[in-house]
Amino acid sequence: MPLRAILQHDLWGLYQSRMVRVWLAATALLAALLMMTNWVKVPSAPLIAIVLFPYLVFPWFLVVMMLGVNPTSGSRADAMADGFLCRPVTRYECLLGTWLARLVLVWGVYLVVAVPAAAIIVFAKRPVPDDGVTFYGVIAAMGVVGLVLALQVSLGFLMGTLLRRSLLAVAVLLLAWYPLNLVLHAFSLEEFSPISLSQSLPTLLRQPWQEDPAAETAKVGDLEAMQKTIEWISSFGAPSKPPAKPGFFEQAEYEDFSLLSVLMGYGIPTLLSIALATVCFNVRDF
Repeated sequence: MPLRAILQHDLWGLYQSRMVRVWLAATALLAALLMMTNWVKVPSAPLIAIVLFPYLVFPWFLVVMMLGVNPTSGSRADAMADGFLCRPVTRYECLLGTWLARLVLVWGVYLVVAVPAAAIIVFAKRPVPDDGVTFYGVIAAMGVVGLVLALQVSLGFLMGTLLRRSLLAVAVLLLAWYPLNLVLHAFSLEEFSPISLSQSLPTLLRQPWQEDPAAETAKVGDLEAMQKTIEWISSFGAPSKPPAKPGFFEQAEYEDFSLLSVLMGYGIPTLLSIALATVCFNVRDF
């Protein structure tokens, strides 16, 4: 009962927050603008990845981390101490209740915008060829982005618990988040870098639930052979062209995408962040 009461109380307070309402309106507006500007020229899988990009890289990670930092820093820590002394609430219930409230809110705002956008992109008639987006791929991509958002909330929660000051915690997260992501992105590690993960989303969106490896290999080999033959025939008498530079969402190195590796790469740090925040919160003297 205390956990449920804390969860409901914090959710209601967050729902009345101006920052959350502005964030919901801003993310819906940005998703609509991204869809309209790329509607007639980008296939379904890259377009869905473009809509999900702000949640993974910029700018919404800042809002998510700020929501995670606030509950255990500043004046909120004093309010928690009063709650422990005046009510039958344990530290575990208070900590997990506030963390769950932030996580449910972030997931709610994200799904309210991302699910309708993905449905419109997949089912609407657009002047672009079908690139094979699957229902399993959409569900998996939505789940992976939700897991990254959970990691961002948990990291903010951990920094707020360790440093106790909201501005300092946000500054540390900003100084560590982007440089670390850029380093990991240089090695194309979608299991740890949200930048690389955003590039690999089109590959995940096209993956079926089950596939026959032999048939898939034969199909890819036939298509590559046909493409090489056509290029060889058309090259006679034609001036040589420089190779086209692939776009941000057209990276071939993510063809060996592993959903299990991505889930472990973001799920384990999320659990470790919550565990460390719980340990630090329990040994703290208010």
